[in-house]
Amino acid sequence: MTTIVPGRFTAQTTAPLVVFLIGMRINRFRAVSAWLPVARAMGPMLAELSAAPDSGFLGFEPMLRGLRTVMLVQYWRDFDSLEAYARATDKTHWPAWRAFNKAARKQGGGVGIFHETYAVPAGGCESVYVDMPAFGLGKALGGKALGLVPATEGRQSARGRMKTSGQDD
Repeated sequence: MTTIVPGRFTAQTTAPLVVFLIGMRINRFRAVSAWLPVARAMGPMLAELSAAPDSGFLGFEPMLRGLRTVMLVQYWRDFDSLEAYARATDKTHWPAWRAFNKAARKQGGGVGIFHETYAVPAGGCESVYVDMPAFGLGKALGGKALGLVPATEGRQSARGRMKTSGQDD
């Protein structure tokens, strides 16, 4: 059961962070041998990262877009941590990436993959959660940095939250 946190909160951090969007799109449902290995690969990576607090991985949120596209919004401490994981030959990602390039792409476009990386400077983000379960950046911070704080006083508006996170006018 999902626990709703009553009230109005913001995920406040004064540290820089990286937001990484990664996903797949099923281009042809019948090309199961192309997209199923891609879909199955992410779970072990997330388990590996979640079990390694020193990896720089802060957390994630899964997202769906219709029936074809699955995306994860990931939060990372910094780009170096993300890149180190992606290139580590002894971690789960590297063999999955090699397998995708070797097999899935030979399937003639049955599955598409994508990622986007955003480096957010210190004080460069704001958020608000009203009567929500733990979610997004607030869940990823979960006690790290400043974590969730009530969106009161100077944190009532998006501009106020940017100011309290260190962003100048």
